[in-house]
Amino acid sequence: MVGMNIEENKILIKEQSVVPEEIIERKIFIIRGQKVMLDRDLAELYAVSAKRLNEQVRRNLHRFPLDFMFQLTEEEYLNLRSQFATSSLKHGGSRYLPYSFTEHGITMLSSVLNSERAVAMSIFIVRAFIKMREMLAAHKDLANKIDEIERKQKEEGTRLSSVYSIVRQLMKEPKKSKSKIGFKKE
Repeated sequence: MVGMNIEENKILIKEQSVVPEEIIERKIFIIRGQKVMLDRDLAELYAVSAKRLNEQVRRNLHRFPLDFMFQLTEEEYLNLRSQFATSSLKHGGSRYLPYSFTEHGITMLSSVLNSERAVAMSIFIVRAFIKMREMLAAHKDLANKIDEIERKQKEEGTRLSSVYSIVRQLMKEPKKSKSKIGFKKE
């Protein structure tokens, strides 16, 4: 893969990946405020067993600090299972809680698995993370614009209500004065 241009790299990834980008995006979860993928999903994408993937991680644990990888708690695991009954958590008989990998951890996985498929899939997965980050940024910009419009409407609403109250006062019929208009003759 060294010396490949971007187009050749894309072709290799597409050839090795029969997984649509949308499926990868659905396997990205937000846990502890971080976008992560589970070891089982990654093993499936890298075409290795979860046991082999975790074995390589244990052998190279110094490459996976807590901001690259962490093991789910029982509560987090049960929460995922209850929310995503159709996710890859359906594999039964697991003796351990799954590990989750951040974008950086996924990149590091390709180096410890050391296969062309792992490298190609890591690139593909990282691009999915980037796309997701861009979408979230676009949504954040949209949310900020909506907040700004609401704030302006409130300001205008206050001004408009003042105008409306003045107009209402002007629309009221004036009280008839009992005194006559003009000069009084003594």
